Amino acid sequence: MNQTFDSIFLGNTLLAWGISILIFIGCIILIKVFKGVGLSQLKKWAARTTTTIDDFLIETIEKSVVPLLYIAAFYFAVNTLIIPASITRILHVAFLFVATYFVLGIITSFIKHFVFSFIKTQDDAEIKQKQARGLLIILNVVVWIMGFIFIINNLGYDVTTLITGLGIGGIAIALAAQTILGDLFSYFVIFFDRPFEIGDFIIVDDKMGVVDYIGIKTTRLKTLNGEQLICSNTFLTNAQVHNYKRMETRRIVFKLGVLYQTPYAQVKEIPEMVKNIIQSKEQVRFDRGHFSGFGNFSLDFEFVYYIEGSDYTLYMDKQQEIYLDIFTAFEAEKIEFAYPTQTLFLNKDTTLENNSKME
Repeated sequence: MNQTFDSIFLGNTLLAWGISILIFIGCIILIKVFKGVGLSQLKKWAARTTTTIDDFLIETIEKSVVPLLYIAAFYFAVNTLIIPASITRILHVAFLFVATYFVLGIITSFIKHFVFSFIKTQDDAEIKQKQARGLLIILNVVVWIMGFIFIINNLGYDVTTLITGLGIGGIAIALAAQTILGDLFSYFVIFFDRPFEIGDFIIVDDKMGVVDYIGIKTTRLKTLNGEQLICSNTFLTNAQVHNYKRMETRRIVFKLGVLYQTPYAQVKEIPEMVKNIIQSKEQVRFDRGHFSGFGNFSLDFEFVYYIEGSDYTLYMDKQQEIYLDIFTAFEAEKIEFAYPTQTLFLNKDTTLENNSKME
């Protein structure tokens, strides 16, 4: 029996192979027990709590940690055997890559969970989650670059030279891609300072639309005509942005003019008449109304009122109601609106004298 166990197979005795296999099977059994009993109990406990962090931890363990334990069990069992250095090197590199992949996946999952958990505590969480996707991409890239450097270092290479090279290369890239990096930094300004968010109606110079998407380099607006307008983040952060979504009230100034032939009594009544019309509307607050001046062809009046809301359709509806009521009231009082006219007055005597001289 001892001679059988001492038999050599692929450089190892059968006893060594048996121990290695038993170690692997034992580890698998322990992992199965942990997964079937331990995780089941943890899930029941997590179901009774109100927080989400425990659910996230259990899900991460089940999806990332458990598979990594299976791979580690195989790697540990194989390391008990005597195998050629070249194969050991391959196994070591393979395990390093796999383990790093799972660990980086866990780290990025934690980052995503905590960023979204923070955003959910704020207003308009769904919109801000869309904005955070660009930030998560950048953070993930940084994490994976650090993971790559970790692998290179563990493979026995000098990472100091690599980091120095990356630094020099980074400077060269920065000089060659100043516009892209400028848009990237502008994205961070938009994300943290939040001058506008997805769903806001903004006007920038002669451009206007609803913010549809905020990316790492560009922000996309959906214009009133329906097309998509793409603006660089740097352009938006350097420009004066009018954000109408955050407007709590809308101030409206409008003017009207009546004929110079309008009697004094009616001219005096017009400000009060228009004031009563404006005050009769819901969600409208009257500010002032005055006879403002003598125009070239009209007696001018100026009125100011506020719409209690930022909705553009509400503003247009109320403005239409006010204008129609003013038109009806003026029609009833026989007050005529002015329009550009010129009246030419002729001297009758002078005209007759000129005609006689011509004869």
